[in-house]
Amino acid sequence: MSRHVRAGASLMLILGLTTASVAGAQSESGLAAGVKAPIVKVNDLDGKPVDLGQWIGKKPVFFEFWATWCENCEALLPQIKTAYATHGKAVEFIAVNVTVNQNPDRVRRYMAEHGINYRVLYDDQAASVRAYQAPATSYIVILDRTGKVTYTGVGADQHFEAALARVAGG
Repeated sequence: MSRHVRAGASLMLILGLTTASVAGAQSESGLAAGVKAPIVKVNDLDGKPVDLGQWIGKKPVFFEFWATWCENCEALLPQIKTAYATHGKAVEFIAVNVTVNQNPDRVRRYMAEHGINYRVLYDDQAASVRAYQAPATSYIVILDRTGKVTYTGVGADQHFEAALARVAGG
């Protein structure tokens, strides 16, 4: 993917930050509940491709599209860490860094400083941002074990616990 295409995708994401739905509301854009989630490859922090198909359709998955500079993401972090502590054995937690004004070292530092110990991917090709129609950072998508979307939301004040408990079997 060319630098110009990546820059365009980044600009679309930044513009989405200004048009995202009200914090905590069901996302008006992004994937619709009940649709089958796309399976794409996203790089890890070392630049190696990770196939999301190893989890999607096999176990529940929790995605957050985030950035180190995202205030909504930081506000969500305690809630996500609690959810991971409760459901991390039954649900695959994946934080997808959108890479706008990011680099892998900055992401690693942030993870260490904030005690993030679930899987973090680095979407430098914007593959999952496009596939999941991420309207903004702090976008959360929860998939059931069949790979269908059961929850989407954006903002600092989301109420995903019930959906997460349902897909986790609790």
